Amino acid sequence: MPGSIVAEFASRGLIHDSTDRTELDARCAREPLAAYVGFDPTADSLHVGHLLGQVSLRRLQLLGHRPIVLAGGATGMIGDPSGRSEERNLLDAGALESNVASISSQLERLLDFAPGPTGALLVNNAHWTAGSDLIAFLRDVGKHVTVNQMLAKDSVRSRLDGGSGLSYTEFSYMLLQANDFRHLCEHHGCELQLGGSDQWGNITVGIDLVRKVLGRTAHGLTWPLVTKSDGTKFGKTASGAVWLSAERTSVYQFHQFWMNLADDDVESLMPWFSLAPSAEVGATVEAHRADPGARSAQRALAREMTALVHGGAAARSAEDAAAVLFGGDPYSAGSEIFEMLAAEIPTARISSAGDPMEILSSCGIATSNSEVRRLVAQRGLRVNGRVMEEPAELLAVPRIHGRWLLLRKGKGSYALLDVRES
Repeated sequence: MPGSIVAEFASRGLIHDSTDRTELDARCAREPLAAYVGFDPTADSLHVGHLLGQVSLRRLQLLGHRPIVLAGGATGMIGDPSGRSEERNLLDAGALESNVASISSQLERLLDFAPGPTGALLVNNAHWTAGSDLIAFLRDVGKHVTVNQMLAKDSVRSRLDGGSGLSYTEFSYMLLQANDFRHLCEHHGCELQLGGSDQWGNITVGIDLVRKVLGRTAHGLTWPLVTKSDGTKFGKTASGAVWLSAERTSVYQFHQFWMNLADDDVESLMPWFSLAPSAEVGATVEAHRADPGARSAQRALAREMTALVHGGAAARSAEDAAAVLFGGDPYSAGSEIFEMLAAEIPTARISSAGDPMEILSSCGIATSNSEVRRLVAQRGLRVNGRVMEEPAELLAVPRIHGRWLLLRKGKGSYALLDVRES
């Protein structure tokens, strides 16, 4: 028997709005239920802002239900106005189709697409929207939704009240999204749409359309918007969005994003993102509260999310790389760890016959000979974990894996030297 979506999501604080919970719970108990989450493929990778939706589908799949991922190859050409103060830049069909293809491999890590009653499905609304007849669309969809109903939605009202206005293109977005729900219900038996709380208005229009056109019952469930305790947007860093693509955000940087979560944030986010049982999540949070300095919750969530997105081996490498930089024994790390670090910290290739002073003043760890002398005198410079007593010691220290020297200045400045025989 499939598990209860309502009970699982409620236990983790993941329900902001929903249709009748008793009715949804009864439906879940009968047989696997198909549910979908949509995203507009405006880039060639998903980012952390998309991750809760995909993790929620994975959670639903683990309960014995069927997840559907809807890529907005058509709606992405318009842009959802929900939660935005201005219109998006519009992409053409070719760019959106290419983005969907790039994202598919990421989804295959997050969800199980094996055939069967709970096998995930990826669909693209361009396949049933592109080329559709405008008159037929207005007749078959538009006539079931009143302008008053659309104006009452928060996503529309906030834009109108804010003075920035709303183009007719964006105003029509909720009709297209509602039609997506209708199509998925009719052709794939989809009965539930999930999303962030800013999607509630769009979801209810779709539920209404399913009822009026198909005579079927559909359900909706939204989770709270993901924000950080300091008010900044979740999934953003000083350098921009945190992407699921290793080409856009390295595995190490992705891992560190989760490691750097504030204590308040990790306590609230861990139940939402972790797929571990609620009791296990609760125990981790309690251990974190007892000793926040150990950062056990951040460590557990970083390990799980990195493994989910990039695989277990990559997650272990990222964790080992972080351990090297934060005080671990560099000689115990594998060679792949230093290849990873070489992409993250200043790295220079040097000759084994080079001048140590010149190397130290030009590799990124210091800016001049005088700074090198000062650092050495103050015992503020380490090479492969050992305090450097004299600059001449640099090339006498045993190299890691026969080639690497890791320099550390103070508590957090690093440079890596790749030593080649002259």
